[in-house]
Amino acid sequence: MGHQPGCGLHPKRAAVVAAYTECPVNATTVCVDELGPVSPRTFPPAGGWTKDGHRVKAPLEYSRGLDRTWVYGALRVRDGQVLTQCGPSRNTVGYVKLLEAVERDNPEGDILVVSDNLASHKSAPVQAWLETHPRVRHVFIPKGACWLNLIEPWWRLLRREAFAGMTFVDAAEVEQAVQDGTRRLNARACPWVWGRPARTPRFRRHAVLYRY
Repeated sequence: MGHQPGCGLHPKRAAVVAAYTECPVNATTVCVDELGPVSPRTFPPAGGWTKDGHRVKAPLEYSRGLDRTWVYGALRVRDGQVLTQCGPSRNTVGYVKLLEAVERDNPEGDILVVSDNLASHKSAPVQAWLETHPRVRHVFIPKGACWLNLIEPWWRLLRREAFAGMTFVDAAEVEQAVQDGTRRLNARACPWVWGRPARTPRFRRHAVLYRY
């Protein structure tokens, strides 16, 4: 983004993309966010198709339990590994615990934390914690640009891995499913690369054939 015309009009977006594409050698880019609230209930199975080509239909479940939990997540871009933890609410206390876990998991170099502009991410306790931990620096995405946070598509993977077709009776079971799903996803994780993959030579051959 920094080399495109008019990039000076979008300094926040350019800073976020630079954290993905031009991250310093001694730094680590981590995307953080919260998912929820997740209520104990029956989740429909993942979408699929029958052998005769029809969409699988599942009954909708609207009932929700009294408990609610929030899932805090931190995606390390260079290898796709994710830290998750659950809390009863989305607040400053839970966010500081997530930052502490991120710092423990990355003991060397600076840490660039890509985050949205939620109030709990900019609160006074968070600012005080950052002053005592200078290795951790925030890179905030612009408002209305959640697609710049690479953990957003990872939430979809977690929903499919941990929740699809499952029934939960309390928040403890939801938390256990989140940890199990995170462990399975980390076992087959790969680096998250910003941008579209390069066109293959096979595609270029077809393009020449169709055009000429």
